[in-house]
Amino acid sequence: MFAAERRQLILEMVRANGAVSLRELARVVQTSEVTVRRDVRALEAEGLLDRRHGGAVLPGGFTRESGFPQKSHLATAEKTAIADLAAGLVEEGEAIVVGAGTTTQELARRLARVPGLTVVTNSLLVAQALAHANRVEVVMTGGTLRGSNYALVGSGAEQSLQGLRVSRAFLSGSGLTAERGLSTSNMLSASVDRALVQAAAEVVVLADHTKLGTDTMFQTVPTDVITRLVTDEPPGHDDRAATELQALADQGVQIAVAGPSGAPSGETAPGRPPRRDVPLPGQRRTHGPGAGPQLRSASGMGEPQGPGERARVADLRRR
Repeated sequence: MFAAERRQLILEMVRANGAVSLRELARVVQTSEVTVRRDVRALEAEGLLDRRHGGAVLPGGFTRESGFPQKSHLATAEKTAIADLAAGLVEEGEAIVVGAGTTTQELARRLARVPGLTVVTNSLLVAQALAHANRVEVVMTGGTLRGSNYALVGSGAEQSLQGLRVSRAFLSGSGLTAERGLSTSNMLSASVDRALVQAAAEVVVLADHTKLGTDTMFQTVPTDVITRLVTDEPPGHDDRAATELQALADQGVQIAVAGPSGAPSGETAPGRPPRRDVPLPGQRRTHGPGAGPQLRSASGMGEPQGPGERARVADLRRR
């Protein structure tokens, strides 16, 4: 494929999806991430798109929201790894809320195996994933159906959450920064997500590395309200993602990083420098003299079982 053809295809993908990772672009155009990064840089110089760490977005600073068909094909391996790790945080008999999104849908598929679980959700996709789990009770909010992401929104959804109290909320979004926290591109979705947060004692954000450093129009969860972030390991060259993770950790967010797909806990992807492992989720940061943020056990929670056993928490000390 000639460079002009490759760049045209990259541009069409970004226009169709709003935001696309370098990894996904390289897979579709069948070339290396180094070549794709060069193409993205050239397209940015022409004002046709904006670079973001690990990917490219529509120009203008704030990405528009993609529809479900587009989002469901983005960063699928990363979402799977994140869902595996997040599922290990849920215990038998808990009551939780799960927001709308493709990553939370992946989480719901794994929650079907947790007995005695009660899941409150405004997402038809989450409810569908749990529909045949006979040991899980699903509670749907009211509201108006928003077809682009199969979620119930509006005053009916928000009112149905009043007076509710659960242990954890699992939410996704369009972007995450240390400065503003979690954000989304749709006002109605943001409003319902804020109501879900109000119902939970802890807030767990599920966001792959392409969303780190991305800021969208409507804030849903301020950084100081986020208890834990579950994400995937950014590529070794993605310094901005690593910087964003460090900034989130500095503000007290517990960071849980899923290992590379297919790699057992404690291993890194081929070609990456080894990184020292630290304990798994259920941890909080402590600071030693002259050291960066550390993580240590706060709740006594053991390592997640099943597929989540391959996940790990990244060393968050400055590189």
